[in-house]
Amino acid sequence: MASSSYNNFEESMDETFDQYFDYHFDQAFENLCNKFGDQTEGRKTRKKGAFIERNREEGHLLLWNDYFSDAPTYPKNLFRRRFRMNKPLFMHTVDRLSNEFQFFRQKKDGLGSLGLSTLQKCTTAIRVLAYGSALDAVDEYLRLGATTTRLCVKTFVEAIINLFGDQYLRRPTPDDLQRLLHIGELRGFPGMIGSIDCMHWGWKNCPTAWKGQYYRAPQVNFSVNGREYHLAYYLTDGIYPKWAAFIQFIPIPQGPKAVLFAQCQEAARKDVERAFRVLQARFAIVKILALSWDKVKIGKIMRACIILHNMIVENERDDYTQYDVSDFQQGEGSGTSHVDLTYSTDIPTNIANQMGVRTRIRDRQAHQQLKGDLFEHIWRKFRRYQDNN
Repeated sequence: MASSSYNNFEESMDETFDQYFDYHFDQAFENLCNKFGDQTEGRKTRKKGAFIERNREEGHLLLWNDYFSDAPTYPKNLFRRRFRMNKPLFMHTVDRLSNEFQFFRQKKDGLGSLGLSTLQKCTTAIRVLAYGSALDAVDEYLRLGATTTRLCVKTFVEAIINLFGDQYLRRPTPDDLQRLLHIGELRGFPGMIGSIDCMHWGWKNCPTAWKGQYYRAPQVNFSVNGREYHLAYYLTDGIYPKWAAFIQFIPIPQGPKAVLFAQCQEAARKDVERAFRVLQARFAIVKILALSWDKVKIGKIMRACIILHNMIVENERDDYTQYDVSDFQQGEGSGTSHVDLTYSTDIPTNIANQMGVRTRIRDRQAHQQLKGDLFEHIWRKFRRYQDNN
């Protein structure tokens, strides 16, 4: 009897549970159907983006009449100001791009209407690089939306690197290094080939771990304070480690020798920083905050701007040399600094050689010794100027 009562109770509980579960399951399923059914209906009734007829042919015609016709609206000086280069150089670049890259050729759409012209695409890219403007800032004049403008800039910088990078962004030759060594020695720093960390291009998401990523230096022969050295070095600020390839500035110099060294080191670094400021003035995109570009695109934009800058300098070099540069051109081999012609600038492939180069560059004792010798060298070379002040 007791067993029969227990079985009846258990069956009753199971039936009650099944009814309870079925009710709540059906309720939940109905709620989900209603919810996603409403979203589906919303998607079906959502309006499509409005189509904008930009009249690209009119944009090309306006651009042509303003700058490229036989009697353009704007004279040569305004073309140079707005395109950052003379018209022949710009047209040479446009011609190379249109001949070698399908993207820059004018095409027809499915209805037979002409698309964007080569001049429109190249002018768009140059305007964004030169002025650092928003991607849709050229829409009213050149008839390009923000998405197309971004694609033009991306393809343009990649094409510039591909076409002109080998010629205008190459590794320094031994003659180039010898010229840099000569200029560095005139500044009081034998063996110095440049300054690092002069670039200040703000990037919203830039990781601080990128700071100081320079691990190679060419091999040269120079003498400082009667001691021979065989590794070139760079002038840097305080974020770089105390390695043989880096000579940092002194934030709080103590004593007259340290004060004079700090002044000369900062002055030599400023020479390189001024050169970079010229690049920033020419291409404002490397000066403003890079909010819409990632690491890879930032690198390509920077390289393309340097290539274009070097092309412009070569094209206009004879027009604006106003200063006597004979001190930097004569006697380049008369100093104590000389390039080691037996040394290869290629990255060593042998692991032992790689470790050897790494150890030499990171030698802290050599760093302290070189810095001390530079103190004495600069003090003897420029002490009279310090006494006069």
